[in-house]
Amino acid sequence: MSTDPTRTPVVFDLDGTLVDSEPNYYEAGRRLLARYGVTDFTWEHHARFIGIGTRETLEILKKEYGIEAPVSELLAGKNEIYLELAGANTEVFPEMRAFVEQLHAAGHPLAVASGSSRAAIDAVLKGTDLDTWLSTRVSAEEVERGKPAPDVFLEAARRLAVEPESCVVLEDAPPGAEAAHRAGMGCIAIPYVPETAGDPAFEGAGLLFSGGQREFTAQAAYAWLARRAPSS
Repeated sequence: MSTDPTRTPVVFDLDGTLVDSEPNYYEAGRRLLARYGVTDFTWEHHARFIGIGTRETLEILKKEYGIEAPVSELLAGKNEIYLELAGANTEVFPEMRAFVEQLHAAGHPLAVASGSSRAAIDAVLKGTDLDTWLSTRVSAEEVERGKPAPDVFLEAARRLAVEPESCVVLEDAPPGAEAAHRAGMGCIAIPYVPETAGDPAFEGAGLLFSGGQREFTAQAAYAWLARRAPSS
């Protein structure tokens, strides 16, 4: 595939970046853990894992709470609960939708690379009507290592048939920003948790919206991409 070099390939993280799915992930985790006798799982506990893949999160929680069930059982249970919640209510950040539409109209290669399961990615994109524009998708289930390893982003570049260094990633969490850096990609950072804006992982971002989604605009992001792109 040949790609116009002035059309920067853009890879989106999903949860907390394109869509506000973290409340659903928290509720799915809370309900799952309650099945195994854990009744004190709070939002603060959940927030530690924002940006980390579902499998890695469950591996840690299994150890912390002494849950005997295999990770595969926990993963299947959480995905089942999450898909039910996601199908009923997932909000796309309005300026992110506008940005995706603008990029698609201009011919930029687009992909999603997420720590979520492939089933969850597909369900969220379909339920939010983003699936038409974002057909290239990579789940952490499909690569050897989740974020902060660069595997999902490198696989996204491979599927787009572009060089990793030509890509720009949009990320909301430090592990994802680190993964983008390790993949050799540019990064637009939109911290989901405001307190993480000063995290060292965000220091290498080419563009940082320290106020998160309330500060992000499609216009500002696209203007930065245009300045970054090589001249034709």
